[in-house]
Amino acid sequence: MTTATAPVPAGLPGTHTPGPTPHRWQFIRAGGVDQMVFRNGEDIARIAELDQKLWVALACPTRGIDFDARTLDLIDTDGDGRVRPPEVIAACQWACERLRSADVLLAGGGTLSLDDLDDTRAPGADLAKEGRRILDLLGKQDTHTLTLADIADRGEWLAAMRFNGDGVVTPATAGTDDALRATIEDAMRTHGSTPDRHEQTPGLDRARAEAFMAEAQAVRDWHAQGNAEALLPLGARTLAAAEALRAVTAKVDDFFARCRVAAYDVQAVAALNPSPEAYDALTGHTFDASVQPVAELPLAPVTPHRSLPLGGASLNPAWAEAMAAFARDAVAPLLGERDTLEEAQWQALRERLAPCDAWIAARPDNALAGLPRERLDALLATRDALFALIAEDEAAEHHNRLLTDLEKLLRLQRDLRVLLHNFVSFKAFYRREGAIFQAGTLYLDGRSCELTVQVQDTARHAALAGLAKTCLAYCDCTRQGEKMSIVAAFTAGDVDFLFAGRNGVFYDRQGRDWDATVTKLIENPTSVAQAFFAPYKKFVRLIEEQVAKHAAASEAGSQSALQTLAGRVATADQPTDAAASSTKTPAKPGPILPTASRIDVGTVAAIGVALGSISAVLVGIFGKFVDLGQWIPVALVGIVIAISGPSMLIAWLKLRQRSLGPILDASGWAINGRMKVNVRLGGMLSQTARVPPGAQRIAPDPYRQRHGLAGALAVTCVVGAVLLLAWRMDWLDPRLPPRLQHDRATATTPGA
Repeated sequence: MTTATAPVPAGLPGTHTPGPTPHRWQFIRAGGVDQMVFRNGEDIARIAELDQKLWVALACPTRGIDFDARTLDLIDTDGDGRVRPPEVIAACQWACERLRSADVLLAGGGTLSLDDLDDTRAPGADLAKEGRRILDLLGKQDTHTLTLADIADRGEWLAAMRFNGDGVVTPATAGTDDALRATIEDAMRTHGSTPDRHEQTPGLDRARAEAFMAEAQAVRDWHAQGNAEALLPLGARTLAAAEALRAVTAKVDDFFARCRVAAYDVQAVAALNPSPEAYDALTGHTFDASVQPVAELPLAPVTPHRSLPLGGASLNPAWAEAMAAFARDAVAPLLGERDTLEEAQWQALRERLAPCDAWIAARPDNALAGLPRERLDALLATRDALFALIAEDEAAEHHNRLLTDLEKLLRLQRDLRVLLHNFVSFKAFYRREGAIFQAGTLYLDGRSCELTVQVQDTARHAALAGLAKTCLAYCDCTRQGEKMSIVAAFTAGDVDFLFAGRNGVFYDRQGRDWDATVTKLIENPTSVAQAFFAPYKKFVRLIEEQVAKHAAASEAGSQSALQTLAGRVATADQPTDAAASSTKTPAKPGPILPTASRIDVGTVAAIGVALGSISAVLVGIFGKFVDLGQWIPVALVGIVIAISGPSMLIAWLKLRQRSLGPILDASGWAINGRMKVNVRLGGMLSQTARVPPGAQRIAPDPYRQRHGLAGALAVTCVVGAVLLLAWRMDWLDPRLPPRLQHDRATATTPGA
């Protein structure tokens, strides 16, 4: 463990200038990286002063890791799904500002005493008051300890309260005030509703209430303008008269205009009245007096200086109903009962109703325009009560914010230490306490792999994770309809029997078991010992493949020969056809098969020469090897090194480069250092099957592999070769010391 003072990165977001006394940090070396040790709350309070180059991670995702998602969402203030150093620093500082001592953050547990809150500053004092209020609401007046469970179900008891702070009032919020309840219902019907944040029932917020009351007031003001006598010559009946007048104004003006043109020139009468062709066009419709083509005809036949009939057969039937309402509501009250209307009377009638018509045209065009004046007065009478109700509900939002702050503080007290040990340092991983990125344990091929990471996209992850120089197995895990993909690092044992399609069992951090199937494998050496035997295994595998190929080819040839022989035997009883065919077409001489009775002498000679040459070469090599004398063991070691050395060297280099960083970077992390996974750590992360200490094997394996005659023959040959070598070097003569044995061997050498 070392002690150091880390420089502060200038201008970095989320940092501040250190005080006059630099903070002294402590580090521990693990995985080839200096990692900070959190000793007390002061380390957390001054985390902004730690150089971010010394942080192990610079970003982590909020999903796909074994960490409380709600806590990460509270830390992830920008809501982008990733946590970075400025957000971690801000969370640490936010918590320290509300606590008397930051040491509480290292205790964990999700339990907070009200005495731990700093009541000398506003943030801590407000939280202390809110905590006391919550404990009183929960009936815990005798306790000062607040737990995360106390506010975990706050949504339920907030929903049960009349005012929950979302500024939305429902008809039920009005209580026994029927008039206020009716106003809320009318506002929701005409201006829509918004769901209550806790109950999820429709309600009315301030914006909709203000719009509703503004429209009601506008319509009420419009009604107030109609109190003048000039606007209402008929009193309350004036509105009906004006509406009846507005309904026929365009058509009556059209009629009198046609009559004036006809008076100007009598020849225009025919053109101003419907033509026969227009009446012919009506026959193409299902005839009805109210159809549009009939309504487009003049109100009455056009003649010079004609009066407008208010009823009768000469009136356009499509306008009969509207003209009857006009005569009843406007003409009769103002001009008296009559059957016809002159143009001068029409103009006088319009002048009498023009102010009222203008007033009607100015009526607000909104959803409340059709309400009577009495209903508008009732709605406006509840305006103050409605906004007071909304304001009272909004006032509770302050308690909601404090409640959210209490939840955040309790979660940070429980989880911040874990996050720091998996973000600023990787203490949880190197002490094998279960890092948050470890998804669980995979059991496969007689091993348990603890370094497993959840994966979203296998192909994309493998492209970067391959740089970790680690043997990785990607697995698809299924459990009761759920699916999940993981990658497991095999850091110990051999990989001879790892291949796509193998099945195993995966246990997640919650202890649930999943069916795991290998879908992709990235091969890399797991140890130098494995690399030592790798060339020989490959050589044996190559021989097996070649032998299998030759055996398959020989079997195919044998099958072909048997089929030919079976065909000849089957046609042996047909000599006539064979003779006929031989007389017609002379048989071509076929190749002579090598049989026991026909042997090519040249071939035998060639084989003999080849065997002799090979024997001579082997004898020469063996002779040179025997001449090495006491250097024979060194030669054997050299041969072994020549075969296994390159493989071992490559494995050693890859094992030195084996790192955790690319595996996590491919999963969305931003690893700041080279997190090495050496052989010792790898042996802990992937443990092979071993019989427990103290266990006994009570019987030999009845199905163990027996070498038989071939094994005994091989052992005999090896022993014989060693004895021959010992006899040749006079190693077996007990009468001579080694030095004299060497002199004797030298004296018996020709030419000595």
